[in-house]
Amino acid sequence: MAKTPESLESPINEITDRALDRDCTTLSRHVLQQLQSFSPDAQDLSALMNRIALAGKLVARRMSRAGLMEGVLGFTGEVNVQGESVKKMDVYANDVFISVFKQSGLVCRLASEEMENPYYIPENCPIGRYTLLYDPIDGSSNTDNNLSLGSIFAIRQQEGTDSDGKATDLLTNGRKQLAAGYILYGPCTMLVYTIGKGVHSFVLDPSLGEFILTEENIQIPKHGSVYSVNEGNFWQWEESIREYIRYVHRTEGYSARYSGAMVSDIHRILVQGGVFLYPGTIQNPEGKLRLLYETAPLAFLIEQAGGRATTGLVNILDVVPKKLHQRTPLIIGSKEDVAKVESFIQNGH
Repeated sequence: MAKTPESLESPINEITDRALDRDCTTLSRHVLQQLQSFSPDAQDLSALMNRIALAGKLVARRMSRAGLMEGVLGFTGEVNVQGESVKKMDVYANDVFISVFKQSGLVCRLASEEMENPYYIPENCPIGRYTLLYDPIDGSSNTDNNLSLGSIFAIRQQEGTDSDGKATDLLTNGRKQLAAGYILYGPCTMLVYTIGKGVHSFVLDPSLGEFILTEENIQIPKHGSVYSVNEGNFWQWEESIREYIRYVHRTEGYSARYSGAMVSDIHRILVQGGVFLYPGTIQNPEGKLRLLYETAPLAFLIEQAGGRATTGLVNILDVVPKKLHQRTPLIIGSKEDVAKVESFIQNGH
């Protein structure tokens, strides 16, 4: 039997080793590697990310069967605290996160845009030091159309005892977040996260039942050709935003991309560069998006990738909310593209 030349063996072995390392780098292992520690805090954060991954797997499984199961799609007939019609998938995903974290022993409270008040887990509260903030289904208007959806999450450490049950310690700026990210439910299920040490992506391998590392230390391009905004709201915006849209219409090289699911649009911009806008309107200058559950987590992640996120006047991560469901405008993406939008807001050009 002919032997493989030694000169070829080494490169082949190196390629095999790298492939195996990648296949073996699960989400929980990666968090520990990022922290370079097996301390209790590092193990807690790894365990929390593992629970988020489990919630993502359960939601993804439900979505993959949605068209075949009765009572999964459509509206519940109820309205949430935001005054929005509730989809059945919103309720299911919200319940999934609660159920998964009830079993964690680490989380004392969950705060979601679907619930008026935080959900407390009394049996966890003596030891649970963390709070999960999340949007269980981002882009739920896409649910019945088989289009991309997402979940957004952030982890914060509880401060104080919260004895009055009002969770006022959560009314702090976004720099208090320990971790943040999103799960994208598309052709594959992808989880992207940061713990303040870069941005990393994982894809769910159905054959293993694990989220496997696909890319480390993602960097958003400084400039991109994509602008993502719902132009159906054009005449409800301030003139400065309308003027920016007129600018991209008459400038060569820009492409409009808008899916109706913010996670999907943000992920495209993270990879390709560009800017996502969800401005306030003349009647509602605070906009539609929730600071604690949507804009602050995504701002934390995009800044870690080298991008920026702002209201147009203030960095999103510096905004201090006055209530749990506070809304904020959002301009997020590549540094140069966000700066260009800001220039129209602040200077009119």
